[in-house]
Amino acid sequence: MTVIFIIQIVAFFLCLSVHEAAHAWAAFRLGDPSAKAEGRMTLNPLAHIDIYGTVIVPLVLAMSHAPIFGWAKPVMINPRNFKNPNRDSFLTALAGPISNFVFAILLSIIARFFSYNSTFYAVLYLLIQINVTLGVFNLLPIPPLDGSKIWYLILPEESAYTLEKYGPLILIAVLIFSSTGNNNFLFSTISIISDYLIGIIS
Repeated sequence: MTVIFIIQIVAFFLCLSVHEAAHAWAAFRLGDPSAKAEGRMTLNPLAHIDIYGTVIVPLVLAMSHAPIFGWAKPVMINPRNFKNPNRDSFLTALAGPISNFVFAILLSIIARFFSYNSTFYAVLYLLIQINVTLGVFNLLPIPPLDGSKIWYLILPEESAYTLEKYGPLILIAVLIFSSTGNNNFLFSTISIISDYLIGIIS
């Protein structure tokens, strides 16, 4: 059990690092060097750790035998360095989930060379699951999740800022509603989509 626990945490750290490094890389490619200057354009988990989201929450969930989830330290960007702030901010945000999907596809290709009953295949499949779940969850259009940046492209700027301001409260409300009683709509939906995508790529 201890070995499985350690593998889960390490796998989660790795997937989060890919996600955050992709944000930093996209921002840099689009003209903003802020994240790179802060050392965030790296796969080193230590550069992305948030004490609560990357350590405490995943540890508690893992010890509770619940699906591991959490978040990393946000990658800070300066939209003023972008040629098109709204568009490039959206593309930078989108890079995170896309990186998880790409990573999952690469892992699925590697997994085909190993037996379904092997330990290495089990580890690869775990990585695929975490990547797909992170990708799907972060595409939800609720601030501060990556998918929320779409609102800056389709809403008046003032409305988008208002949504960004109250987004965390909305997200907390959605998470609470989705995890009480039989109302597991959000997590069930993420699980269904994740299982479907995993079935396609694995």
